[in-house]
This record gives sequence, C-alpha cells and structure tokens, in this order.
Amino acid sequence: MKNRDIDTAIRILKREIRRWKEPIVGVVAKASNDPFQILLSTVLSLRTKDQTTAEASERLFRLATSPRAMLAVPRRQIERAIYPVGFYRTKARHIHGICRDLLERYGGRVPDEIEELLTLKGVGRKTANLVVTLGYRKPGICVDVHVHRISNRWGYIRTRTPAESEKALRRKLPKRHWIIFNDLLVPFGQNLCKPVSPLCTQCKLAGYCDRVGVGKSR
Repeated sequence: MKNRDIDTAIRILKREIRRWKEPIVGVVAKASNDPFQILLSTVLSLRTKDQTTAEASERLFRLATSPRAMLAVPRRQIERAIYPVGFYRTKARHIHGICRDLLERYGGRVPDEIEELLTLKGVGRKTANLVVTLGYRKPGICVDVHVHRISNRWGYIRTRTPAESEKALRRKLPKRHWIIFNDLLVPFGQNLCKPVSPLCTQCKLAGYCDRVGVGKSR
C-alpha cells in the first residue's frame, strides 16, 4: 500500500466496520466518557476476548467508578468481579496499584500524557495510547496485534514488533487518522483480515494490499 492510498483505505474501512461489533473499550468510552473507566477496561482487555471484557467491566464498575471508591473495594472482591479475564489476580492487584498511584500522585485524575500513564503499574503503550485517544481525544496511535499485523501485511510499514510499528506509523500515518486507526483495524482484523487464512476474496482493500506474509487465503 502506497502512502497516497491511505486516505482511500481509511474511507473504505469506515464503511466496512459498520458490519461488525465495536471493540469493547470504544463502547466503554462512548458510554462513560470517563478516562478512569477506559483505563481499567483496557487493562482488563489485555489477552481477553471482548465479550468477557465487557461483562467483567460491567461487574467491576458496579462496585466503583472512581479511584478512591475502587481502592476501598477488597482485592478479592475485585478478583471475583473480573473473573474470568486473563490473569485476573494480577489485574486486580494492578487495579489497586493504579488507583493508589492516581490518588497519591495525580489527585485522583488519570494523566493525559502517554509517558505519565506508562509509570502506572500494568500500563503499557497500547493502554496508554487508548486512554489518551479515547479518554482525552488527543493524538496517539494504539498498536495492538491487529494494527501491527495489518499495517505490515498492507506493506504500508515494515517492522518486527508493535513498538516499532508505533514509531513507524507516527512518522508515516497522517495525524488526522491517528485516533481512529485502532478502532478501524481491530474489527477488520478480527473479522476479515485474520492472522491465518484472511478472507482476501471478500476484502474491499485487496487492490491496495501487498499481502506481505500471506500464504493461504480465502
């Protein structure tokens, strides 16, 4: 995919994703408009299916919706609320740690800068970028496995890791597309541009895609 094609690709993807469910963190962002809930939902979503994350987030936010109130909830109760998300015990511990840090260092407010968010226990670049983009509508590029895979499959970038992909996309992707890029590529990757045997015959972007690394497709 050439850089001149990216505007067309984004326009096509905006139409295509209407067929599929929105990623759960985006749903939480629209429903709550709360960076704190977006932050915790993203933490829960790591290595967890969207439906499980959605149900766990709903149970968690019935217990509390602020750092102070969440810190008052016993960790075992948080574990029960978020089970069966992946690594639920570790995530419950991180939730308490995040709430404690937010209260002690930021007066209970979730930071709106990526580098500050990265100092919170359990928060990586994917989570930090999602909080910045969805919680504060500030420019950021969230790179998960779908964004990394598809951007390279297109031939738009050539990188080996999500961290390298974020840097490459920050250099190349027009800034007007940063916030929405993850929201477009996640459902596209989950439903059509799959890791193994992607549905290339059904893809409206086939004419722009270099199919890098694609062996078998449908």
